[in-house]
Amino acid sequence: MKNDNMKNILTYKGYIGSVNFSADDNVFFGKLEGIDDLITFEGETVQELKDAFHYMVDEHIKDCRMANIPTEKSYKGSFNVRLTPDLHRRAAISAKMYGTTLNSFVKESIELRLV
Repeated sequence: MKNDNMKNILTYKGYIGSVNFSADDNVFFGKLEGIDDLITFEGETVQELKDAFHYMVDEHIKDCRMANIPTEKSYKGSFNVRLTPDLHRRAAISAKMYGTTLNSFVKESIELRLV
C-alpha cells in the first residue's frame, strides 16, 4: 500500500531522506532521517539531489564504520502516543474485544501499517 505522504522521500541502502524545495533559493534539499547526526544534502535538479543523497549516505556509513559507532539512530522500544479521548476509548474497547491488551493492540496495528 503506497501512502501519498511518502512521495517526498528518497530511499537508498535502507536509509530515507526528506525532500523539500526552496523557491527562494531554487534548490531541492533534504536531510537523512533515522540517524543521530544532522546530515543534509541539496541539488539544483532532481538528479543532483539524488546523487547528493546517495553520496551523503555512503559518507555517513563510511564515517560511522571508521569511528566504530552505529549507523542508525538507537530506539529504546517505547514511546508515548497521544490520542483523542474517544480514540483511546475505542482502541481500549477493541483490544478487549480481541482479547488482548491495549499495548499489544497498538503494536499489532502499527505492524499492519509498516512499509
